[in-house]
Amino acid sequence: MTEAAAGADQRPAKPKIRPARPFFSSGPCAKPPGWQPHSLDTSALGRSHRGAIGKAKLQEAIDRTHALLRLPKDYKLGIVPASDTGAMEMAIWSLLGARRVTMLAWESFGEGWVTDVVKQLALDAEIRTADYGETCDLNGIDAANDVVFTWNGTTSGVRLPDAEWIADDRGGLTICDATSAAFAQAIDWTKIDVGTFSWQKALGGEAAHGMLVLSPRAVERLTSEPAPRPLPKIFRLTKSGKLIDGIFRGETINTPSMLCVEDWLFALGWAERRGGLDALIARADANAAALDRWIASCGWIEHLAGDPAIRSNTSVCLQFADRSDVEANKVRQKAMTKLLEQEQAAYDIGAYRDAPPGFRIWCGATVDTADIEALGPWLDWAWEVTA
Repeated sequence: MTEAAAGADQRPAKPKIRPARPFFSSGPCAKPPGWQPHSLDTSALGRSHRGAIGKAKLQEAIDRTHALLRLPKDYKLGIVPASDTGAMEMAIWSLLGARRVTMLAWESFGEGWVTDVVKQLALDAEIRTADYGETCDLNGIDAANDVVFTWNGTTSGVRLPDAEWIADDRGGLTICDATSAAFAQAIDWTKIDVGTFSWQKALGGEAAHGMLVLSPRAVERLTSEPAPRPLPKIFRLTKSGKLIDGIFRGETINTPSMLCVEDWLFALGWAERRGGLDALIARADANAAALDRWIASCGWIEHLAGDPAIRSNTSVCLQFADRSDVEANKVRQKAMTKLLEQEQAAYDIGAYRDAPPGFRIWCGATVDTADIEALGPWLDWAWEVTA
C-alpha cells in the first residue's frame, strides 16, 4: 500500500446522514421547507406595480406581515428599497437630529449605524459599545435621547433578552434594526418606535426589499419636526409636512420586484400554515437547542456569546475553544467550510469576516431541526480531517 493510500485509510469515516437542506447561511437564509419556483404565482409579473393587481399584491404583503408580527394596530408598515440597510438609513436620516442620540453597538452592523450618525450626520451622540459576544451596558440610558440599536447581532450571535430597559414614558424615539430577530424572537413592539427588517432573513425571502415599522410617535416626529437636512427621494417619508401614507398602502417609492413580492407571499403563507409567530419562534428555539446539545458534546468549539440569556436563536456564532493562534484558526475555518461545502453538508457557515474565527450557523424557522442535528457530526468530521 502506498503512503498516500495509507493516509486516506486513516481519515475518519464520513457521517452517514447529510443535512437534507444544507442551507445554513445567515443571509440570504434558507427558503421555507417545500419551496419550489413553480409554487409562485406569476400573474403580476410583467405588469405595473402601480396597477390594480400590483398594488393589491403589495398591500397584501404589508397586511399579512403586519398581522404575522402582531404589530400594534396603530403602527404603520411599509415596503422600502434596499433591504434592511435601506430601511435603517431612511429612518436615521429622516428622524434623527431633533435630540441627542444614544448609539448601542455590539457587532459590525451596529457599528455601521454609529458611523452614519457620528461621522456622516455629525450628531451629538453617546456611544456605548461592546466586544463580539457581549452586549453593552443598558442601564441609565437617558429617556430623553433617541436610541439606535440592533435587536439581534447577526455577526456576533448576541440578542437583547428583552425591552425592559426602554422607558414607557420616554421622550426620545427608539430605532431598532430587527432584521435577524423579526419572526424568530419575541419583540415588544410597544417599546419600538421604528423597526426595520428584510425579506431575506428569518423567513427566507428574496433580497433587496426592506420593511419599515413606524409607531404613532415616529409619525408625529416625521410630520412635526422635519429632518434638518436635504433627503434623497428614496429616503423621503413626508411631503408638505404630511406623511406619504401611500408607502404604507402598497405604493412603493420605487419599482419593486413583483417576483420577490410573490416569493414573500409564499413565505408568509408557509409561516401562517405552520402556526404563526409562536410556531416560528418555537422552531428557531428548537434549532438553537439542537445545536447547543452538539456543542456541549465536543470540546473544540464553543459559543461566541458566553451568556445564554443574550445568545441568539437565529444567527448562532461559534468560536474555536483554543484561541492561542488566531491565524491558524482562520486557515482552519476556511479549510473546514470549503470541505463541508464540497461534501454538500453545509453551505456558507464561516464566521463573519470581522468576528473571531469560527462558524455562524443560521437556526431560524426555515431550517429543519433534523438538519441541525445532522450537521454536528459533519462539523466534527471536518475538524478531525483538517487536524
